[in-house]
Amino acid sequence: MNSPSPQRFLTGITTTGTPHLGNYVGSIRPSVAASKGAGAESFYFLADYHALIKCDEPARIQRSTLEIAASWLAAGLDPERVTFYRQSDIPEIPELTWLLTCVTGKGVLNRAHAYKASVDKNESAGNDPDADVTAGLFMYPVLMGADILMFRATQVPVGRDQIQHIEMARDMAQRFNHLYGDRLVLPEALIEESVATLPGLDGRKMSKSYDNTIPLFASREELKKLIAGIVTDSRAPGEAKDVQGSALFQIYQAFASADETVAMRQAYADGIGWGDAKAKLFERIDQDIAPMREAYKELLGNPEKIEAILQAGAHKARRMATPLMRELREAVGLRRLAAPAAPVAKSKPTKTSLPSFKQYRETDGQFYFKLLAADGRLLLQSHGFALPKDAALAIAALRQDGASALKGLGGKLQTPDDVQMDEVANALQQLGDAY
Repeated sequence: MNSPSPQRFLTGITTTGTPHLGNYVGSIRPSVAASKGAGAESFYFLADYHALIKCDEPARIQRSTLEIAASWLAAGLDPERVTFYRQSDIPEIPELTWLLTCVTGKGVLNRAHAYKASVDKNESAGNDPDADVTAGLFMYPVLMGADILMFRATQVPVGRDQIQHIEMARDMAQRFNHLYGDRLVLPEALIEESVATLPGLDGRKMSKSYDNTIPLFASREELKKLIAGIVTDSRAPGEAKDVQGSALFQIYQAFASADETVAMRQAYADGIGWGDAKAKLFERIDQDIAPMREAYKELLGNPEKIEAILQAGAHKARRMATPLMRELREAVGLRRLAAPAAPVAKSKPTKTSLPSFKQYRETDGQFYFKLLAADGRLLLQSHGFALPKDAALAIAALRQDGASALKGLGGKLQTPDDVQMDEVANALQQLGDAY
């Protein structure tokens, strides 16, 4: 059995477009800050295998890889302190993907958000449910699971909409460990609540898919023009304005200090004009971005320098990935024929399975979770939560505080009639001991 894993943070960005402010506040900035902390290992990667799922333009993927790498480095990522690599430079990742594929139930993948969204879209249009759905899209969560589990990451910074992928990676690791021994580390989602999801120009999540992004290193002129295009309501100067639901305010808050945020909130209440509010937002963003902009331009002009950094990072990453894959291949029976076979009676470890949480969304739009015993019996069922973060926080409280958290969450939980509370408490204790 492995010794306890050190704290390891891992995050990646898909190489399908130019980095935008949402990428910066939701991934790049917190990742760079975390990389400067002591006592933890950090892994950052360019997810170019993931890019192939949604993009069939080779030049775009190559250019995006360059731009994202330059963005991270310009933002202060020190490749000497972290492991910074390109996903496709690690051949062990697709190999681990296949091993995980062989222990992951199709039903689990059927529930993946991206796949369900594609099916729902097809059904709404009267098309075959799987029209234009590739196997790559369907298997996306397994590749993501391999990204995480390959380096035994303990915490993965994600947006709220990505929590499901972390839970699925945990499920894959638990299943693999149950069959082949305690070899993979179960990761936890790490969410920075205030900036996990940044709105775009139209108020929806800032995303290349919606074409509503603000490029991270846009020129001052382009940045000012894009901010001027942020959708606002029709309230005139002098009329009080709501910060709730205001994309402009949310973007400002992601860059501003606590005092600056309070001042802007008051300005909304006092009826600041939208033009003035957008001017304040522009100046606040440019204050942070301008010092990095020149470094970014210099890096873009030296792709050979970035390539050398990525190759060095891949070498460092493979020093960990190669031994793990050797261990996993041995565990599943992919061995040299001259190697002694393990006795049949001991071909599977006697490791005891753990209880597990499952988080999901129902058709009512609410978010739920349940606690399952090691044998799959339902021990605890939540009521609906309006936001996925609230369900995730409740799970985190139960994992951390065990039975003592049940009282505070009592109004949101219920147990089946045939389950005693001491069974629930014991299951939570097992999870606490494991984590």
